[in-house]
Amino acid sequence: MRIATTVFLTDETITPVRLARELEQRGFAGLFLPEHTHIPVSRDTPAPMGEPLPPEYGRMVDPFVALSQAAAVTHRIAIGTGVTLVAQHDPVLLAKQVASLDFLSGGRFTFGIGYGWNVEEAADHGVDWARRREVVRDRMALMRALWAPEPTAYEGAFGSVSASWAHPKPLHPARPRRDAAPLVGPRTLIGGTAGRRLFAHIAEYADGWLPIGGSGLKDNLPRLRLVWAEAGRDGEPAVVPYAVHPSKDKLAYFADLGIEEVVVGLPSAPEADVLRALDAHAEFL
Repeated sequence: MRIATTVFLTDETITPVRLARELEQRGFAGLFLPEHTHIPVSRDTPAPMGEPLPPEYGRMVDPFVALSQAAAVTHRIAIGTGVTLVAQHDPVLLAKQVASLDFLSGGRFTFGIGYGWNVEEAADHGVDWARRREVVRDRMALMRALWAPEPTAYEGAFGSVSASWAHPKPLHPARPRRDAAPLVGPRTLIGGTAGRRLFAHIAEYADGWLPIGGSGLKDNLPRLRLVWAEAGRDGEPAVVPYAVHPSKDKLAYFADLGIEEVVVGLPSAPEADVLRALDAHAEFL
């Protein structure tokens, strides 16, 4: 089982360069970083992780900038977002960021995406909250037109792009889909609560699921696999439990379910505290 990590990196924590070097030296599989551009002070949306909202949510560094630093000082570890709030981005610019990071890292990038929970944050980006899932689906299709091997146009409900030269391309090979064009771009995992709609989107335009914590997998894995097969996808979807608090029993349970990759949480803290957490997780490697 590959064990990667996730952490809220801020202006008060360990740096991405120091952390990435430590992860590679210690044998961890990767580094995933979350995203929030800002947290409006006037917020009516309840935080799903409980209140009060931890201060690191309003202090985190940009994940693409931090992951670029991490990639530059490592050779082996995977890098990824967990998750990118796609509806809050210009898709043409985001496609360029993703492709550039995947190319410059040697194909090590995993594109974890999600729909978000903070209505006020999304509103500042002009997101129609009720339609955000449609927006994400549309923007992913637009980005894949830019990642396609040949200039490809896309006309969607929320954006369009003319057939264009757009390089570099992500290094991941295309994944075939029955009765649909091959899936191009980096490995894409969607975060979110289990449900038919989420699973349908995973089967349509992603490579797998990032379930927070990993609870309920025994019941939900067969449902996801059924939707995947009904959509004509070959093989099985990747399932990567995310922000896990690890224990030997929990990791053994995941392994029994066929899980091959887990992302464990690290504290949003100064260097010494994060290194102690890595020492504590070393027994699971």
